[in-house]
Amino acid sequence: MSLFDLSGRVAIVTGGNGGIGLGMAEGLASAGAIVVLAGRNTEKGETAVQRIARAGGNAEFAAVDVTSETSCRALVDQAAARHGRLDILVNNAGTNIRKSPDTLSTAEWHTVIDTNLTSAFICTHAAYPHMKKAGRGKIINIGSMMSIFGAGFAPAYAASKGGIVQFTRACATAWAKENIQVNAVLPGWIDTDLTRQARREIAGLNETVMARTPAGRWGEPKDFAGIAVFLAGAASDFVTGAAITVDGGYSVQG
Repeated sequence: MSLFDLSGRVAIVTGGNGGIGLGMAEGLASAGAIVVLAGRNTEKGETAVQRIARAGGNAEFAAVDVTSETSCRALVDQAAARHGRLDILVNNAGTNIRKSPDTLSTAEWHTVIDTNLTSAFICTHAAYPHMKKAGRGKIINIGSMMSIFGAGFAPAYAASKGGIVQFTRACATAWAKENIQVNAVLPGWIDTDLTRQARREIAGLNETVMARTPAGRWGEPKDFAGIAVFLAGAASDFVTGAAITVDGGYSVQG
């Protein structure tokens, strides 16, 4: 079997109907995986499915509310039942509320933490029995540069993404002997709907990012296709607990 061949594998990507999630889903599908795109927006999801199909991939959309434990568990169990297996889980769903710590409400804190971190725990918890039974599995959690750097405008987001990295390490340590690899990807500044909103809200953000990024550009969702295939395939069977930056060199600048 090729180190990067995912033929017959089944993957779930939360938030897979757009942005980084779709970029990763397209990579997984191109390598042969059946990809379940999970999200709230059905129209957007069906558009993403058609896009993957036009490229020759196999994808389907599944509606999910990642802030609901019942919905998350149903997503995972139904996908595994429908396809007879679950090999890959990408915990990508995320949101942000940009406020300073003193102006952020408790409700807003919970919105971000529940969407970004708690959903990853629940989906992972639900996926584990299926992967354990199969004797293998790949879990990819999406962190952020905010796992590394501080930002006064993103306290809940930074806490959630820092938590993602530590949760990844805990799962990787717990399940390594069961042949389940768990890794995190830390995106830099990527051109998505979420960061376009950030550019509208934060003066000078575009100029700061461009000046600091050695690659001289914002990242694009397609930049995540390769790392998704690597972390989902046999090539990464001895890689677990890692937090891999995909940021055009942003994080290595002083």
